[in-house]
Amino acid sequence: MFRRFVMASVKLVERWLPDPFLFAIILTFLTFIMGIAFTAQTPLQMVRHWGSGFWGLLAFTMQMVLILVTGHTLAQAPVFKRALSALASIPKNAASAVVLVTVVAAIASWINWGFGLVLGALFAKEIARRTELRCDYRLLIAASYSAFMFWHAGLSSSAGLMMASASTNFAVISGGVLSGPIPTSATLFAPFTIIMLLFFLITIPLINRAMLPKNQQDIVLIDPSKLEVDIAEQAKPKGMMTPAEKLENSRVISYLVGIMGLVVVVSHFIKSGFSLDLNIVNFMFLIAGIILHGTPAKFLKAVTTAVKGAGGIIIQFPFYAGIMGMVIGVGASGLSLANIMSDGFVSISNAATLPTFTFLSAGLLNMFVPSGGGQWVIQAPIMIPAAHELGASIEKVIMAYAWGDVWTNMLQPFWALPALAIAGLRAKDIMGFLIVHLIFIGVACSVLLLVL
Repeated sequence: MFRRFVMASVKLVERWLPDPFLFAIILTFLTFIMGIAFTAQTPLQMVRHWGSGFWGLLAFTMQMVLILVTGHTLAQAPVFKRALSALASIPKNAASAVVLVTVVAAIASWINWGFGLVLGALFAKEIARRTELRCDYRLLIAASYSAFMFWHAGLSSSAGLMMASASTNFAVISGGVLSGPIPTSATLFAPFTIIMLLFFLITIPLINRAMLPKNQQDIVLIDPSKLEVDIAEQAKPKGMMTPAEKLENSRVISYLVGIMGLVVVVSHFIKSGFSLDLNIVNFMFLIAGIILHGTPAKFLKAVTTAVKGAGGIIIQFPFYAGIMGMVIGVGASGLSLANIMSDGFVSISNAATLPTFTFLSAGLLNMFVPSGGGQWVIQAPIMIPAAHELGASIEKVIMAYAWGDVWTNMLQPFWALPALAIAGLRAKDIMGFLIVHLIFIGVACSVLLLVL
């Protein structure tokens, strides 16, 4: 019965889910109409909010392009490919393969969300090369992406780290309730967070295992030759190279740049401890790629191959920035869609239910504002004062927001774009499987936040 439900979800999504770009367009129109209907703003005001926000994610867009390109480039290096291949040789059947992909991606996502997103997809592709396992390729990629939910309870959590940082303006972000930081020991490493992490670390891999198609005709395999990226190029004999070509094929150049990069990375960790953000992750991927490819010529050819999958990110992220502009845009009434969504859940909450309703409101708002830090800046000034007034745990509300923000990523294709580009799949290929996770995580988090 469970597998029949999964296959029905897969077929439903394949039929009805539009391309992620059209999804963003439809969401743009929906936000536009909702803003007019619920915030008493004019169509012209909503269009202006859209236009003013449209380029608000340019820096983040470039970071996401680089996480895709540098990660994909690193994966093409012979040494890295051999390492992934060795790890992919561990599973003995399709069931163990899906479980291993989920666990590896979960651990990587807990360390850093960008690292997990790229590594999970790359590892799933490596597993797919083992055709004797007969593991559904769509499910492998969906399994790697399902582990993305471990991000906000991990070492790169937007809300948890923001509330622990001394540089945060706590008076503003907490609506005047807090005057200083909340340590991660009370949020990311609190007992209730650890319990939830362990619960999902056990259940999510098992759910992915249970979704394996039973009928052979339902299994979608991929030709391993389509997963190969040929970047090998026979270099000219050195005697026939021009001075420019000798520089392009010089290992000394790559290694000198690599040494400089390693100094930067070591200095970062000495100064900041084990702190990972997108910039340092991208920098490590970039330097590792330069070193492992050996020569500038080989590295640049790998980059040229990798950048071909970045089109979706480049085009779609500005539209989501425009949607964010409409969601947070305030009219003469002083209302915004973000305020209305959050206030609505607060109005029906009490001390016991506020964490659960915070989770639900974060999940809803995430559909329109798929930015962890950006969304928390919107919701924190509403949720933290509400927790203070109702006598609820502020720390628990912070983590409830974190779980809610990753929950609807199982439906929102925004964050899946890099993984889909690496895998060469469409959103509709994996979202049918992820609907099962959307339902499970929604129910499980709602209950756990009530009882823990």
